[in-house]
Amino acid sequence: MPDQSEQSPEAAQLLSLTRELRIGVVGVGQRATLALLAGRPGTARVVSCADPAERGREDARKLFGDGVHVHERYEDMLADGVDAVFVLTPDDTHTAPVLFFLGAGVAVFVEKPLAIELADCDRMLTTAADTRTRLYVGHNLRHLPVLRRMRRLIDDGAIGTVRAVWCRHFVGHGGDYYFKDWHAERARTGGLLLQKGAHDLDAIHWLAGGCSRTVTALGDLSVYGDNPHRRTAPQGSERVQDWFDTGVWPPSALRDLNPVIDVEDISMMLTRLDNGVLASYQQCHFTPDYWRNYTVIGDEGRMENLGDGIGGAEPVVKVWNSGRSGYRPEGDLSVTVTDGAGQHGGADEAIVTEFLRFVAHGGATDTSPVAAREAVAAGLAATRSLRSGGGPVEVPALDTRVADYFARHQSGSRGPARAAG
Repeated sequence: MPDQSEQSPEAAQLLSLTRELRIGVVGVGQRATLALLAGRPGTARVVSCADPAERGREDARKLFGDGVHVHERYEDMLADGVDAVFVLTPDDTHTAPVLFFLGAGVAVFVEKPLAIELADCDRMLTTAADTRTRLYVGHNLRHLPVLRRMRRLIDDGAIGTVRAVWCRHFVGHGGDYYFKDWHAERARTGGLLLQKGAHDLDAIHWLAGGCSRTVTALGDLSVYGDNPHRRTAPQGSERVQDWFDTGVWPPSALRDLNPVIDVEDISMMLTRLDNGVLASYQQCHFTPDYWRNYTVIGDEGRMENLGDGIGGAEPVVKVWNSGRSGYRPEGDLSVTVTDGAGQHGGADEAIVTEFLRFVAHGGATDTSPVAAREAVAAGLAATRSLRSGGGPVEVPALDTRVADYFARHQSGSRGPARAAG
């Protein structure tokens, strides 16, 4: 799997375009800077935006210039002749605009998670297949340099056949990111095991070369539910950057939390994948540190990352595979991953580049709409288990006709990671 620094052929392919792609943005909020990366003179330009809030429409002009067409209704964007759109609205509002633009034959980039209901995910994928319109989901961790290095080590056989994947996600900024606005409400997110976990579940599936089919989970609202300092007025147009403050500690010191908080702040999930790999995922929103640790265990070795390259020191991937021993902190192989500049360690720019190339030329993508659907399916099943006592829940598979369509038209050029089968 190529590192991000080796993706110049894809960028070079964009330079062969005969005309500039016309890009639209639906929802000019927290993630609108992602669409800002699509502004590449001669290659692509944001020409149209839509947001029901006045702040969003004002920010559209600030971000993309006075020449951008700005609308209150996304349906009006078709008149601007867009070739593709970024759907960057809150999770529970992805479905309608995605279906609208797919139905109109306009390529769509939708932020993860794909949706908060599995039926909506399947409607999107079915519509994309039926209309043969290009659909891309923003699972940027597949382009995170440290995870790409781990995937390449797996492909190269550094630890043999993958048998287990463990992920611990320490969400040190969870109070600011998820408990002061709509993210704290089940009705808007389904739960943070889905909303936040979709990234990691997709990465687990990618590293393991399979998808979850049986899950069980436990969790609780153990810290933020007891905090009495809630907003009394409904949230207006505020965003995370309006209140984010790393100096507030401990979590009990947070103020102005969302009036409704009914999502879990700590969750633990176990799953068996369709290829026999076992995986676990732990997520905690009240740790002091903020990073992800993946451990991948094969039948000939083990590896893990120390640091993830997002807002911190350069991450290191360590491999132990020479034989049995006690703890050896240096490992048998230690790789410092240095290519991680930019948003999310450079992953945001990489997915925008891949999306623009996909819009212009089609072909395989490292992200996958089917895998995005599988991450949602796993997160929903785990949340159901968590809220019903921790019993096993089966994860429903996608219709084979739709899955086959994406396998033919968009699956990655390289096979899955080596895994038990």
